Amino acid sequence: MTIMADVANTAVRQIQNKLLEWEQSENSLAPLSLSQRNAIYEISEEVSVRSVPTNLPEGNLAALDIKDNSEDEKEKESISNTNLSSEKSVFPLRPKNISTTHDFLEWHSSVEEQLEDQTNAVFISYLQQMTLRRQECDELYNQVEACLKDLSQLSKQHQTVANSTNSLHQVSEQLLADQMKLSSVHSEVERRLQYFRSLDRISQRLESPTLSINSTVFKECLDRLDECIEYMATHENFKESRVYLAKLHHCQSRAVALVRSYVTQIMQTATQQCLAAPVSSSDSFAASGGSIIPAADSDFARCYGKFQACAPRIRAVLGHIEERVEKVAKSGYEQLLVDCQACYVEQRHQLLWSSVCSAVRELSQRHKGDHCTMVRSGCAFLLHICQDEHRLFAEFFRTQVQAQLTDYLEGLCTSLYDVLRPAIIHINHLETLAEICSILRVEMLEEHVPANPGPLEAFGRVVWQLLQDVQERLVFRAHLYLQSDILNYKPAPGDLAYPEKLEMMESIAQSIAEQQSQQSGKLRRSDSRSSLASVGSATSQEVANINHAVEQPRSRTGNSPADLHGMWYPTVRRTLVCLSRLYRCVERPIFQGLSQEALSMCMQSVTAAAEAISQRKTAMDGELFEVKHLLILREQIAPFQVDFTIRETSLDFSKVKTAAFGLLQRRRQLLSLNANNALLEFLLDGTPAVREQLIDSRRDVDLRLKTTCEKFIASATSALVGPLQHLLAQVQSFLKMKTEEGDKLKDVKLRQQQFALPEAIGSVVRETQKLMKTVLPALQRSMQLYLANKDTEAILYRPIKNNVVSHFAILQQHLISEGYSAEDMMVVACPTPEQVQVMLSSASLIAAGS
Repeated sequence: MTIMADVANTAVRQIQNKLLEWEQSENSLAPLSLSQRNAIYEISEEVSVRSVPTNLPEGNLAALDIKDNSEDEKEKESISNTNLSSEKSVFPLRPKNISTTHDFLEWHSSVEEQLEDQTNAVFISYLQQMTLRRQECDELYNQVEACLKDLSQLSKQHQTVANSTNSLHQVSEQLLADQMKLSSVHSEVERRLQYFRSLDRISQRLESPTLSINSTVFKECLDRLDECIEYMATHENFKESRVYLAKLHHCQSRAVALVRSYVTQIMQTATQQCLAAPVSSSDSFAASGGSIIPAADSDFARCYGKFQACAPRIRAVLGHIEERVEKVAKSGYEQLLVDCQACYVEQRHQLLWSSVCSAVRELSQRHKGDHCTMVRSGCAFLLHICQDEHRLFAEFFRTQVQAQLTDYLEGLCTSLYDVLRPAIIHINHLETLAEICSILRVEMLEEHVPANPGPLEAFGRVVWQLLQDVQERLVFRAHLYLQSDILNYKPAPGDLAYPEKLEMMESIAQSIAEQQSQQSGKLRRSDSRSSLASVGSATSQEVANINHAVEQPRSRTGNSPADLHGMWYPTVRRTLVCLSRLYRCVERPIFQGLSQEALSMCMQSVTAAAEAISQRKTAMDGELFEVKHLLILREQIAPFQVDFTIRETSLDFSKVKTAAFGLLQRRRQLLSLNANNALLEFLLDGTPAVREQLIDSRRDVDLRLKTTCEKFIASATSALVGPLQHLLAQVQSFLKMKTEEGDKLKDVKLRQQQFALPEAIGSVVRETQKLMKTVLPALQRSMQLYLANKDTEAILYRPIKNNVVSHFAILQQHLISEGYSAEDMMVVACPTPEQVQVMLSSASLIAAGS
């Protein structure tokens, strides 16, 4: 009851709060206008006074005896509130007769019960509905339980059926698996037994007299035989596999023997047919027109036609063998292939050897006097033979292993080597040997062999061996040539006719230039000299083309007649020609050694010729001759792209000599048993020392050229200022002696000496100036005649000019330092360095104008 009252009070309060919100001055839920509010107030005033309900009797009102007015008022308020809150109540607000408090309490109790019943009516009704629903659920639950029991029973029955079905299915699958396994085992056993059963079939086929080696049946037989052998070899754990493997190998040997017999018989038959064929009147491999070709078509058919005709039959059989060799290593057919190749090579050698040897001998007899043509023709002949043989071999075999063919061809080429080598070792001419080297090295080894490396491998070996022999002969003859024709050259009088030869050539050039100028009026003097160069000898032309393949463009040394190849000293020309030939023919290390030897001998020869010219003419002529030819030599060896440096190893026995003297001096200590044993020290200290020395030929040429130029500069200086040099030498000797004597010659003056008097010095100065004016034009003329190069002339003339100027400057310094007076200086009249330079320049201009 209390809970229900609280719920009712809460509802009343909520209603009151809502009503208050309706009447709020601000944010009212139902805002009213002023007129509406006035109307509400008026209605409120009208209903504020309530009349007594008409259903109550008037007597009852008067009879109520209420002692406490306040309690009556509270009861009235409660009744009015109850009436207001429950206007639809079915019970009366007041009983009909309430006379006592007890009646009121009873009435009040009944009212409360009615209110409680009224309040709980909804819940009771809901409870009744829920009870009904529960009954329905219980019935449904009972039905579900019954269904589940039925389903459980059905599930058990289904599981029983399923288990039975699965068992049956598993049994069926097991039976099928066993069946398949047994079938597989049967198939596998049958497959493996086929390799064992094949032995009888293979043996029967191989022993059949009607079996053709070139048939498909034989190929299939070989295939099956290889499969069986491979299978037995990989399954040695099988019962009787080794026995069957041995039998299969026996069958394979039988098949190999059949193939070998078949191939050998065909090749031998072809060889017999070729040998039995008639031979043409001329040799099959004679040379015609400089080229090596068969003399007639019948000869070619005799040597190659028969073999080419039988090649397809052999190739068809050997093709199967080569396939097996390529696929499987150690297949048992390698030896068969080797035997077939050996048979082929043997038959070809039997057929061709005599013909090739006779053809080579005929070539050597035909070109007996022309070794170069003999070598070229013989090499061309063997080259074609090797190519034809390799081509024919490729028609029989396709394997890349051709060792037997190479050996066979090398044997054929050796016939050429045996014929050419005796002829080559008797050749003495360097030109012929160099030409043969060029043929073998350039034409054969660098052109033909690289173009066909396979067919010409054997040919290349023999040619290389022959080239080594030719190079060895060439080097030997070159050594002899350098000794006899360069180092020991005996010059003829015409070889040493300098400068007459140059003057004669210059006069000829001038006459030619005058004739050409009369015709065209445009040619210069240098053009005439170039016209002389065009009439050089064949040797000169060869020197002009030294190392033409690698020579870089360079300026000529000059336009002197000495620049013409025909005017070179013979040993220089021969040296350069020899080097040019050796450069193309021998290896670089060999060429370096020969070039060093050749240049050394050539410089010795030129030096000897220069000394002879110096004795015949003047020292300056010999020195200019040597300078010019050393310049030519240095310029001509520049294009050779090799290092002219060689390493020489020698033994130094100087320590041996010293140790031997020490051993002789200490003979008493030979057998001493201490550290001073003389014999032990001799063994330790007397070991020869190995010394290595680098020799650079180009550097030697440069050093020799420098030395010769210095000698020429000294000679030219002496020729220009010889008297002055002698005077300065006397002055220097006097001053040195005065310095050495000290106080003894302290008061002795230079001007007091007879050779140092002002008059004597002036005479020497005038003589020197006169000599300069006389000698300088001739000197420059000689330099122009020999060198004919402005740059070279300037390089040589500059130190000569400086020496002349320095001599006069030294004389002037001595005159000043030794106290010569102004009068003495005027008597001497020594020119200043500037005056000397002007004098030399004027003399040079006069020489150039003349």
